Amino acid sequence: MDSLSQLTLGAAVTVAVMGKRVPLWQAALVGGVAGTLPDLDVFIDHGDAIRNMTLHRTESHALIFLTLFAPLLGWLVAGATRSRAYWRGWTLAMWLALITHPLLDLTTVYGTQLGLPLTDFPYAIGSMYIIDPLYTLPLLIALLVALWRRDAVGLRWNQAGLLVSTLYLGWSMVAQSIATQHIEQALTQQSVQPEQLLVTPTAFNTLVWRTVIMTPDRYGEAYWSLLSPERPLQISWHGRQPALFAPFKGQWHAERVAWFSHGFYAMKQQGDRTLISDLRMGEEPDYTFTFNLGSPQSPEVAPQREPSMRPSLSQAWHKLRERL
Repeated sequence: MDSLSQLTLGAAVTVAVMGKRVPLWQAALVGGVAGTLPDLDVFIDHGDAIRNMTLHRTESHALIFLTLFAPLLGWLVAGATRSRAYWRGWTLAMWLALITHPLLDLTTVYGTQLGLPLTDFPYAIGSMYIIDPLYTLPLLIALLVALWRRDAVGLRWNQAGLLVSTLYLGWSMVAQSIATQHIEQALTQQSVQPEQLLVTPTAFNTLVWRTVIMTPDRYGEAYWSLLSPERPLQISWHGRQPALFAPFKGQWHAERVAWFSHGFYAMKQQGDRTLISDLRMGEEPDYTFTFNLGSPQSPEVAPQREPSMRPSLSQAWHKLRERL
């Protein structure tokens, strides 16, 4: 999720744990920092764009490592805030602020390797868009009320914000399940038998869902709305061009994108450049993660990410209204 959501969640969790044992602003500040810490791995340059993408959300998001780090961080915070008597409370607060970060990331489609060092599988539920105001705003408003009031009523507001935002995460998974069921029925009616199916929300909402339908030679993209469930599913089909992947089979960068995307990738030839796109993020024809692999005869040693064209806010709003 976005940095504001992670900061707010970390602050709200820490305020809820520490209560009135320490100043609320202090708990919120420390929690906000702790909730942001795992994402500092974005500043590590691993040498090329594909490594940077697939090595984000790794050790810094692993539940085991964060659990081991929490007591040390709790002890340091207790010393820095001169509240040694609350060391255990700070440790619990830091642990929750840290682990809720990857758990929230888990709801997005990107992929979070939270099982390290036992497994490097990039887990992803894909029920939440990376930015969703309906998740963040209740959490933020309730936290601000708590900091403003600084009393028991404020703490109850903070708890209510955590409850509402968590229920919204649950709703996103229910909505994803409903969307998936309708889309699968529509595909059956159209005699489409996908090898893989991805259903994930469009920007800033959980009402309009994007689906990616994978077959051996092509992929389809379609949109389904909770507000118009009976509207026929209109699929736009595009070639995957699997023959372009064959010469790169065994090449680390190409295999890495194929693995990280869970098979939701497509190839494209532009002159002497072979492009590979992760189809999970973005939409046709612009994908957030598209990389230039070079050519089979001269593969790129350090593939770079291709620039993507993001729609303006007015264009995005127009598309959302149409799809609703």
